[in-house]
Amino acid sequence: MTSSDYEKIRRNLLRNGELYEDVNFPATQASVFYHQTPPFTFVWKRPKEICSKPVFLNDLSLSGSRKSFDIHPGKLGDQWLVSCMACLSLTKGLFYRVVPADQSFDLEDYCGLFRFRIWFHDTWEEVLVDDRLPCVNDKLVFIQSRSDAFWAALLEKAYAKLHGSYEALKYGSSIEGLSDLTGGVNESISLGEDSIVTPSLIIDLLSMTSIITAVHETSDVTSSRLGEEVSSDESCEKVSSYQPPEKKMLNKMVPKEILSEKKAKASKKVVGIDSAMSYRVVALHRMDRADGCPYLIKLHNPLIGDLDNRPKSSIDWFRLSSAEKNQLTCEEGEFWLNFRDFLKTFASLEVIHLDSETSKDEPSLRGKSPWFIKFWRGVWRRGVTAGGCRNNIHTFHTNPQLLLDLNQSDTIIVCLNQHSILEPKVIGFSVYAFNNQNGNLETRLDKSYFKRNRSLYNSLYTNTKQISLRCKLDEGKYVLIPTSFEPGQEGYFSIRTYSTNPIKLSFLDSTPSLLKPPIMKAPISFDLKFSQYEAMFLQIADEHKTISAFELQDLLDSCLPNDYVKSCATLGVCRLIIATLDTSGTLGRLKYSDYKNIMCSLRLWQTIFRNHTKGTSGILRADSLKEALHDVSN
Repeated sequence: MTSSDYEKIRRNLLRNGELYEDVNFPATQASVFYHQTPPFTFVWKRPKEICSKPVFLNDLSLSGSRKSFDIHPGKLGDQWLVSCMACLSLTKGLFYRVVPADQSFDLEDYCGLFRFRIWFHDTWEEVLVDDRLPCVNDKLVFIQSRSDAFWAALLEKAYAKLHGSYEALKYGSSIEGLSDLTGGVNESISLGEDSIVTPSLIIDLLSMTSIITAVHETSDVTSSRLGEEVSSDESCEKVSSYQPPEKKMLNKMVPKEILSEKKAKASKKVVGIDSAMSYRVVALHRMDRADGCPYLIKLHNPLIGDLDNRPKSSIDWFRLSSAEKNQLTCEEGEFWLNFRDFLKTFASLEVIHLDSETSKDEPSLRGKSPWFIKFWRGVWRRGVTAGGCRNNIHTFHTNPQLLLDLNQSDTIIVCLNQHSILEPKVIGFSVYAFNNQNGNLETRLDKSYFKRNRSLYNSLYTNTKQISLRCKLDEGKYVLIPTSFEPGQEGYFSIRTYSTNPIKLSFLDSTPSLLKPPIMKAPISFDLKFSQYEAMFLQIADEHKTISAFELQDLLDSCLPNDYVKSCATLGVCRLIIATLDTSGTLGRLKYSDYKNIMCSLRLWQTIFRNHTKGTSGILRADSLKEALHDVSN
């Protein structure tokens, strides 16, 4: 949907005095739950039917100087999506890209039509929705605001429309949602007391155009291993984060007493930390002292909340000098933690990396070093490019192969994104050193290469929308291979690479070449097998022992083994054969020696065909064609 479509629809509605009704996402039960059957019926109401003075945006619904971010999930909404919205509200430039502010419920502008922009399948998609929202007992049951602001409820509806229903959002996660609302690549990095995350890593992340958040509970997206090398076992393992509707609903039906107990137990480490919320990492400060942990980290809490429930800074203020206290200032919603307490409290860093184009309008990212991005879109097709993971050694090499070319050592963040929402595949990728097998030609790596060589890096295999891995690579060339876990699974996907220095990303393909003439010269031994056909040829040949295309067709009809093969010897094919082999200027006629070579080559091709079609009822599969052609050329 384009902006021009929005304006055209809006003008027509205002001119006719009508309210917009979205036929592509109708106000029906199926738009809410496609699998579950709720014990009640939803009644769809517009905001003006829910409250007397609805507003689209106001200061109360966003985190600001007056009150806290007041969006909450309601009875059936998703806390992870609320967390995404809260983080988005801290980056005003990115927020207004997703939520255009020129919308309202004012009488002169209102027509029941609203628009949002969401990153979907590698492009910014403008999503139009009407403002009919599912209610029970005249109240919203999904995401809502305590101040009668409806931007969050309508954004949730737009997001649900892209995914097919509100129920589909139950299987989302905060890191994937934030990626969809910012257009960036996500990376999840495990924390904890034994974490390998260091202050220097966070300093590096803060210097780039990246949004860094810390979460108390690990997201559904598998945490990054920071480029951990593959073990000696080259087999792949899948880690599925998708939960079927039955299991997901059971999780939501856990008794409140148990949930409260778990939440209380989890929140003991730092007072006021909300286990379901993402906290943005703002700064890292090194103290001028050697005792204890010298690093302090500053976080921003989107839910400013009441004074009694705010997270408390874990700093001994009495031990700080006046200069240090001046350095450790906090704006509303911000607080400092000792770095050791930070590692104890939070489970993971969820990082969104943004390119220079996306981040340029965000004030908090100005002056940061931009990421260099490379993009490639591809497809897995059964029997052609869907070879599966490394467990399938005979087909793994048929997957798409991308060449990474680095002029200097760099840390590359590779992100694989699948374009399947309702039935996501288990996907992953591997990185290999590029061994130039054919001189200066950059061609695909063949099956034998993967039997002899181990990968440098492997992502985990999971059915999330995105999976990323941080790879530290020296100067040189590398091959990146995106795959589904199982062979033969079709789907569209894209690859994005983020690097601190410019790199090259290109598609590796087989270079067309003639390894051997398609028509082989018949050996002397073939004369004995072919003697029965010689008399037939000479019987219809002219005085120069040559035949025309018409005569070649009759001859092949007598010599070829079955009706199917005979049907392939059309007059057009016979003419092409003669045109290819007639190098002596005999004006479109075929010599006996050439005819003998053709029949010898046909015998060879037939043998190779049979060898590659065993157990397939005489059908040559696409993934066997390349090997069959290789045998022909040997």
